[in-house]
Amino acid sequence: MEIEKMDIKNTYLIKINDKKYLATKNLTPGITYYKERLFKTKYGELREWIPYKSKLSAAYLKKMDIKILNSARKILYLGMSTGTTVSHISDIIEEEGIIYGVEVAPRVMLEYINRVAKHRDNIIPLFYDARIPEQYKYVIHGYVDMVYCDVAQPDQTEIAINNSKIYLKKGGELFLAIKARSIDASREPKEIYQEELNKLKNNGFKILEIVDLAPYEKDHAMVRAKKISSI
Repeated sequence: MEIEKMDIKNTYLIKINDKKYLATKNLTPGITYYKERLFKTKYGELREWIPYKSKLSAAYLKKMDIKILNSARKILYLGMSTGTTVSHISDIIEEEGIIYGVEVAPRVMLEYINRVAKHRDNIIPLFYDARIPEQYKYVIHGYVDMVYCDVAQPDQTEIAINNSKIYLKKGGELFLAIKARSIDASREPKEIYQEELNKLKNNGFKILEIVDLAPYEKDHAMVRAKKISSI
C-alpha cells in the first residue's frame, strides 16, 4: 500500500497494486456510512471516498480545485440526501467547521439522521425546502464560506442562486452539480450547461471551473463559481 497526501487536508490517495482509492481520514473510526472501505494506515483510519457515489469526489478526481475546503468554516449544503458527500466534507473540516445540511424529503432526512448525523457534531440537519431559504435564517447566523448544491430539480440553479444571495459571503464559492436530465431530458447537456452558467453570471457570479463528471456520472457537470456581487 502506498499513500499520497493530497492538497486537501485529511484527504489521501491510496494505491494498492494497480488500483487507486481516494479517501478521507475518518472522523468516527470504525463507522462506515455507505459500505465504503476502511483502511488502517499510519495516518489513522482512512475512509474510501467513492466517486461513483459522490459528485464532489468525482469532480476532485477530474482535477477540480476544491481547496476552499481547507479554510471553509461554515458550509451550506443543499440536497443533503442520505449524507454520503456530507460525511466526507465533515471528515475534512473536522470540528473546526460546521455544515448546515438542507433536505426536504422526510424519509431521506430520517435515514440521514440515523446513519450519519448522530455520529457527527459538525453537521446541523435542516429539514426544510431549499426553495424557501428564508425559513432557516434563524439557524444560520452570518454568512457561509461555501454553498454546495446538489438537487435534482429543473430550477436547481435558481435554488443555488437564491440561497447564495442570502447566505454566501462575497468572495465565497458555490459548487453546483448540474443534472442536465433533471432540467430537460430532450436537449443536449452542453447546451443546458451553458444556459445555467449564464444564469450564474447574470446573478453576480464569476465562473471559475466547469467539469464534466463522466465516467462517474452521465450528463452531469460540476460548476465552481465565486460570488462577486450581491445582485
